[in-house]
Amino acid sequence: MAYKSICTFLASETEADNLIASAQSLAARFDAHLEICCLGIDTTQSVGFYAGAPAMIYQDALDQARARADDLATRVKQRLQRADLRWSVDTAVLTLGGISAFVGLKARFSDLVVLPRPYGDGRGPQDEFITEAALFDGGAPVLILPELGTELPDFTKIVLAWNQSDEALAATRAALPLLKLADMVNVVVVDPPVHGIERSDPGGMLTQMLVRHDVTVDISVIAKTLPRISDMLRRHAQDQAADLLVIGAYSHSRLRQAILGGTTRNLLEETRIPVFLAR
Repeated sequence: MAYKSICTFLASETEADNLIASAQSLAARFDAHLEICCLGIDTTQSVGFYAGAPAMIYQDALDQARARADDLATRVKQRLQRADLRWSVDTAVLTLGGISAFVGLKARFSDLVVLPRPYGDGRGPQDEFITEAALFDGGAPVLILPELGTELPDFTKIVLAWNQSDEALAATRAALPLLKLADMVNVVVVDPPVHGIERSDPGGMLTQMLVRHDVTVDISVIAKTLPRISDMLRRHAQDQAADLLVIGAYSHSRLRQAILGGTTRNLLEETRIPVFLAR
């Protein structure tokens, strides 16, 4: 298994060059096709247009969004013109409410989606919507890059968070191409349940599966000494000098899957290393 179709979404010029460079580097690493979707997003309308408002207001908002998407596409094409890889550029004009359908469709047919951290300075609601749409509507694994502008790490030391859940197992399988290239994968289990199915050997069956894929693995079973699991994972990744954290992506509820759960959101808000998410 390898990533042969890598996709990213641009909604503004902020750090666009850095995101393209990181996605391009990853695509080259796996000899993958890189698709870049340039989005013009009308943030004045959350879902659609309100009845009774002048049509010229609607048209002006659409024209501005179209211009932003076209400008981004021109910039991307100029940058990739001499790139030694397969690539394509698409554009779309969307309202905030239309992000899920478009991003979800594109992500559904991608092996991996590369995105910047959706929270922090310079980020808006569209960034969170894009991340959630790729994960929950597209069902694609997402690599979040918190420090754009820095060289993409080699991912030689990876921490894999394991809690026996379906989401954690899905993230493990989706991350296999990266795990197989790492020098070491550290499986971390935080406070394993006393009566869980893996109570006698936390992470043991997962490790066995990974070893059969020629992944070099060790296990850390740690106690929860901080209030939040996200804090435990961040500190452990730092202690391990990891350059990637792999976790299952969790939503707030089954009824509202397009909203990231607390642990996932906290990690993305505060992490200093790339985070690989899948569900």
